[in-house]
Amino acid sequence: MSQAALKEKKRYYRKNVDFCNLVEKIKLWPSRSGKLHGIKSLTRRGDMAEIVTHCNRRFIIYNSRHGRAARWMRNKWFISVCPICKVPEWKLQKYSSTVMNQHYGAHL
Repeated sequence: MSQAALKEKKRYYRKNVDFCNLVEKIKLWPSRSGKLHGIKSLTRRGDMAEIVTHCNRRFIIYNSRHGRAARWMRNKWFISVCPICKVPEWKLQKYSSTVMNQHYGAHL
């Protein structure tokens, strides 16, 4: 797929979907310091999940639709990209073109 076609194509996801499903689909995680990490694996444990990033950091997350990370992912906020995870440019463009909508999009 060409760069222009990737920029034009938008993906629509529901705003209030299960947060772990959204993280598993997008494969990106905004840490508290504002760095955007790439996800290597996600293991669910009831209402919590463990994320292992490409830089081998482990995060325990709660399946919360209204938490800090959920807001950051819906609004696509991040300060910088983790230099160790090396998230590719095409993935950042795909992430920035994703639209979170209340009444339209995939249910995941």
